[in-house]
Amino acid sequence: MTSIDTATGRQAPANVSTDRVRAIFSSIADRYELFNACSSLGTYRGWLDKLCEAADIEETDVVLDVAGGTGDVAFAVAEKFRPALVVCTDLVPEMLAVAQAHREEGRGAGVPMEFAVADGQALPFDDASFDAVTMAYGLRNMPERERALAEVFRVLKPDGSFTCLDFATPPNALWRAGYDLYLKTMVPFWGKLITGDASGFRYLARSIEAYPDQAGVARMMEAAGFEDVAWFDCSGGIAAIHVATRPR
Repeated sequence: MTSIDTATGRQAPANVSTDRVRAIFSSIADRYELFNACSSLGTYRGWLDKLCEAADIEETDVVLDVAGGTGDVAFAVAEKFRPALVVCTDLVPEMLAVAQAHREEGRGAGVPMEFAVADGQALPFDDASFDAVTMAYGLRNMPERERALAEVFRVLKPDGSFTCLDFATPPNALWRAGYDLYLKTMVPFWGKLITGDASGFRYLARSIEAYPDQAGVARMMEAAGFEDVAWFDCSGGIAAIHVATRPR
């Protein structure tokens, strides 16, 4: 499977992107949530709500959250759906440590939860282990995206649902131009202000620019074998939520 540099979209060894992601997110884990709130002007909370609205999850389900970071999606799913179990995974231990601290503070509505350090491109779970899989801002940071989607497909049960939130491409040219300017100027500004280092946030802007548009992500999902692939734009296409199902 093809491996790319997630900052450029060009072919490169997987460790180029994986090592970069580990370094960036391990260093900002304790300030990641503050950056999200400030850089998105608070809109990311609305995107989480829309992810939950789009997700097909029931109380009896076992749910996997891939690239779960500090637990925002895992806790939102737990609190809205009260499923049987939520397993939150991430590549970066420091991010999961923040999620576990939130759990100890009482987040998750008492729903059983587990946390595991795991690479979304090589998930340590059996085939057909989960009724639903969620992911936010993860696929864009993975250098072997076809492998990551194949792993989600593998661990899902037949008829299981996959819900994926990430930054996207606004279809309106004027809105897209303003968004590009914001990415290049204000995202590094917020990163520098909150963490003291703008370099990781310049990567964030570059990775968004290099990421496929909504139709391109949908095609990747279909190529991985998913059915009923669709997407919903958020904030005029600044972000998008893709939904898909593993066939019976």
